[in-house]
Amino acid sequence: MSENQEFKVTDSRANARDADMAGTCREGQGKPLGKDEPCYPPVAFSTFLLSLAASAMVQLGESPEPETGSYMQNLPLAKHTIDILAMLQCKTRANATDEEAKLLADLLCQLRLSYVKKTG
Repeated sequence: MSENQEFKVTDSRANARDADMAGTCREGQGKPLGKDEPCYPPVAFSTFLLSLAASAMVQLGESPEPETGSYMQNLPLAKHTIDILAMLQCKTRANATDEEAKLLADLLCQLRLSYVKKTG
């Protein structure tokens, strides 16, 4: 390339941020909640269930807290979260897809077994 030739650099990050601010993200991603926030996964029942189950795992002391990396145990709160998942199972029985119903049943089974092991 000679010294007299010009070249143009396009920062694709700027275009992605503009798209985010317009309320659209790349395909397969959810919408941003604010100006400087990343795109979140699309809102789905299965994502919600997995989020609750992850919280219960932290409360059971099976997973570390995301912010501190330390393990804590709060069994009454874990039981409450498991009960919320059980209530969702009852309330969504007629409307959940087969995949969602299986996911919820599997999560409840795993969480209940972990809770029983912790409480004796």
